[in-house]
This record gives sequence, structure tokens and C-alpha cells, in this order.
Amino acid sequence: MTEADPNLNELSAPEPLLRLQDQDRSRLAEALQELLAHGSLLGLESGQTGLYNWCRQNFEWLRETAALAGLDVALLHEERMVQAIPRVSSMVLHLRQDATLIWLALWYAGDVRWRDEGETQAFLTVTELNALLKDQLLSDAVGQISRGRLREILRQAARYNLIKFQLAEPFEDSGIEVLPAIRRVVPFRELAEWTESASAFKRSEAAAIPSPEEEAEA
Repeated sequence: MTEADPNLNELSAPEPLLRLQDQDRSRLAEALQELLAHGSLLGLESGQTGLYNWCRQNFEWLRETAALAGLDVALLHEERMVQAIPRVSSMVLHLRQDATLIWLALWYAGDVRWRDEGETQAFLTVTELNALLKDQLLSDAVGQISRGRLREILRQAARYNLIKFQLAEPFEDSGIEVLPAIRRVVPFRELAEWTESASAFKRSEAAAIPSPEEEAEA
């Protein structure tokens, strides 16, 4: 058994990383956990109003600590929202193609309500979402995405505070409210950028579908 190094006992404990009161430390931890789990913090939600106000008053603490976790954070006071954007590729959410399609459609629905129609909120049903997919993106998309898969994609979007989703029966009557957080997660500045991305999506989808001649050869 080796003799303990006496110098180790002389080492002083390191200074605390954050000199915060317990209440502030608890609030900071709560805010970071919310951002890591959901991507944003919604101050208009009754259960998060107090936490949002704390983040607004102590934003530099939140910003510097979030940076250690690989996140940039933005304070969007007009929308009463704190939103996190990954700074490192390992934290970026990689969507399947069908989920990308649905999120593109949700962005479009929100943009039309907010920008073109001047609404402050963006509501639609699953029926209207399916019609949007058919009219604006892929005419065959509705048949390709099952109800169960669409429900899963919408619940994922709700988990990341991109929408509020109210399940109903029949499923096509389910309600969707598109939330402003989608503007930064799907960051198109204007409809022209969305149109360009949608066109690229259509081209990639078409390239993946074999022609009748190719199917015959197979």
C-alpha cells in the first residue's frame, strides 16, 4: 500500500463555477433542462411564466452556461420565448424525410397565417395539413404517411415546442397550433426560401422513385 501524498491534503478546493444563491442555481438548472429537453421555453405558458421572467432578468448567466453545453440561446421577448439553437453538430436533430416534409408544411402554414393573413395565431386541422401537403408539396404524400406515423411526427413537433397538438376523433379533426419557435428551427426568412427548399425536396423525392422502365427491368 503506497503512502498518501501529503501535498494532496494541502490543495484547496476549487472556486465554485457559479457564485449563485441556491434559488438562482435551481432556476438556472431548470431553464437549462427545459431548453435541452424541448429546445425552447415558452413564457406565455402559465407554468413557465416565472421561469421565463427569471431568464429575462438573468440572461447573461443563462447564455454563458448554455454555451458550455453547446447551445446558443436567443431571448425573443415579443413572443415571450427563450429558444436554444445547437452550436455543435452532435446536438442537431436529424429528421427522417417524412418528418422533414411535415415540418416544411407546418412552417408554411404558420407563415401564411402570420405574414399573409395578419393573424397572431396559426391554427389548422390535420385535414387542412393533409390538403397543404397535397397542394404545396407532394401530391402523393398523404397516402405515403400513415395516420400513426403522422401522429408520431406531430407529437415530436409538439415536444420541441414547434406546435401545440390536440388529438381528436376522428384523427383528421385533430387541432394544430403552429408556434413561433418553428421560425428558428426551420429558419426561412421568407416564402421564396421555403419554395426553393420545397422544390429541392420534390426533386430528391422524384429521383428516389423508380420509373416504370426501371421497375420493369427489376
